Amino acid sequence: MLTDRDELECFLILAEELHFGRTAERMLLSRARVSQLIQRLERRVGAPLFLRTSRSVALTALGRQLREDLEPHHRGIEAALAKAQATARAADGVLHVGFSTPPAGDLVLKTAQALRASHPDLAVEVCELPLTDPYGQLRNGEFDIAFAEFPVLEADLGEGPELLTEGRVLAVAAGHPLAGRAALTPEDLAGVPLLSLAGDLPPYRRERQTPASTPAGRPIGRGPEVTNMAEALMMVAADRGALLTAAHTAAYYARPGVVYVPVEDTAPVGYGLIWRAADTTGAVRAFARAAERIAGEETAARATAHRTTGPRVTAPRATAPR
Repeated sequence: MLTDRDELECFLILAEELHFGRTAERMLLSRARVSQLIQRLERRVGAPLFLRTSRSVALTALGRQLREDLEPHHRGIEAALAKAQATARAADGVLHVGFSTPPAGDLVLKTAQALRASHPDLAVEVCELPLTDPYGQLRNGEFDIAFAEFPVLEADLGEGPELLTEGRVLAVAAGHPLAGRAALTPEDLAGVPLLSLAGDLPPYRRERQTPASTPAGRPIGRGPEVTNMAEALMMVAADRGALLTAAHTAAYYARPGVVYVPVEDTAPVGYGLIWRAADTTGAVRAFARAAERIAGEETAARATAHRTTGPRVTAPRATAPR
């Protein structure tokens, strides 16, 4: 006996609601169509499944038995369909991952390598996010997940825990008055024209990149807009402005004519994984779990090395959270 899936779904919903109107609303059908589906199923079974009066709807003994027998199988079918849909949304086994900085890219590559053992059918393709549009390619589906700077206050994007943190530095021209300082505080930025990123950045990201004033309220200057790191460092070397940036820049973007000075007493820059909140696939969850595990292992290894050798003076770069 072949049974229509709509009949079974209608039966289970009506068995839960015991109301034709609410069942019709949940299934986006008319009450007449719901009644038709139930009558057709009852003809297949050969006996009534519901007792109907003008005021109430109740399951018959046979209806209760059928509900108990059907529910676990129905849940299994729904789970199987959800799993198939999640696999399909993972772009035929390819996960596209974006990263915003070189340290984030390093962790993404290590995570992709680790996933080969546990998910051999999942390929990971990696590409850098543009500075001027950190969320656009994720939103339009070019990426499935991205390793980006925190915080992310976008209602349509979900996020995982913070996996990396680092301090901040100010990139200035070698001849700039601040170039010879061992360290700076936020108040030293007063009057310094900061390069800003072009593009439609959220206000909270723009304020973090180019604050308008110091904590004491002294105004900070605004320099030219830039679209990428190479352009920014060219402007810095020409003394057209300074760049407030994450500490890893000193190690990954060394350039003649540019000096990086640590900025102390500022909130660290954090990074973590973000994805479309309404499209969280099994592949996305697997990548997030693996990235969190690898970041934790690197944190533990760094702490062990620190205890064994003691602190060392190195070029500023990203570190995992303590």
